[in-house]
Amino acid sequence: MRSRAGREAKRSPKEGLPPGSLVHVGERKVEHPRITVMDYDGDIFLEKTAASAEECAPLRETATTTWINVDGVHEAGLINGLGGAFGLHPLILEDIMTTAQRPKLEDLGTAVYIVLKMIELDEKGEGIVIEQLSLVFGSNFVLSFQERPGDMFDHVRERLRQGRGRIRKMGADYLAYSLLDAVVDHYFVVLEGLGEKIDRLEDELMADPDRATLHRIHALKREMIFLRKSVWPLREILAKIERIESDLVRKPTAIFFRDVYDHAIQVIDSVETFREVLSGMLETYLSSVSNRMNEVMKVLTIIATIFIPLTFIAGVYGMNFEHMPELKWRAGYFIVWGVMIALGGGMAVLFRRRKWL
Repeated sequence: MRSRAGREAKRSPKEGLPPGSLVHVGERKVEHPRITVMDYDGDIFLEKTAASAEECAPLRETATTTWINVDGVHEAGLINGLGGAFGLHPLILEDIMTTAQRPKLEDLGTAVYIVLKMIELDEKGEGIVIEQLSLVFGSNFVLSFQERPGDMFDHVRERLRQGRGRIRKMGADYLAYSLLDAVVDHYFVVLEGLGEKIDRLEDELMADPDRATLHRIHALKREMIFLRKSVWPLREILAKIERIESDLVRKPTAIFFRDVYDHAIQVIDSVETFREVLSGMLETYLSSVSNRMNEVMKVLTIIATIFIPLTFIAGVYGMNFEHMPELKWRAGYFIVWGVMIALGGGMAVLFRRRKWL
């Protein structure tokens, strides 16, 4: 039975608090949050690091498009300050600080709030690392909240710095699309790495499976479950963006969100395929172990079958009766050995012809 101390350790830090209370739930992955700002339009571009939420507040009133990225979501004062500056509801701020959110989309009227998962391979390329990303975009701003530094948005930043393509001219909704597209495209990189891992595991399964192989199959199946939970709701999010009745998503940008939706469907199909492959590999492993056991039992059964008549002969001539005709034969010992060898050899030949050996 779990102790009282153990039960208390599992309680949520938000237990008993009113809705909208800003309490960080999750692992703290950075010591101090970092705020980076990109402010731009077709002609100008400004990039800087902001020291506080108050420094970002005036950017909401500009005619340019502003992207504010926050690495680290554990400081309630910072999150509350940005929420106040950009008119975010306290429940949205609470969701930003709760890093175990299910991917979702909420239309706030003056802004759209999206939660999704960024997925990367770990340093060894063996497992996956999942991080929550919160996106809020309005008419002229995009706020992104990450748990730690490091993401897959570097090429988006380079396009903004160099003014390549249409990104500097299309507004906040197109920037939000670009960030979503970068996240979904990186799913394919992760799936490629997991696919190579599954291929290696399949080769190992066909060559010489052991208990460690079984553990690796189960570990991969668990990762696929986490991946499915992270990716599957994304289809619902992107479908909602297509149907959203808001001026925040303009018609020229809606077609790009539809393209991301198609990519998300491909990712989901790949995840389902990998899950089926892993289930088949588990069945193959169990069949392999069963076949190996059957081979062992077949050999033991054949050996036992050969020795049954030999044991019978040895048992008969091991009886201590005085009047047994063969006991007085001079060559009796050699005759019995000859019969036993011939009988055993004949049975072995018979089994060989029937391909039981």
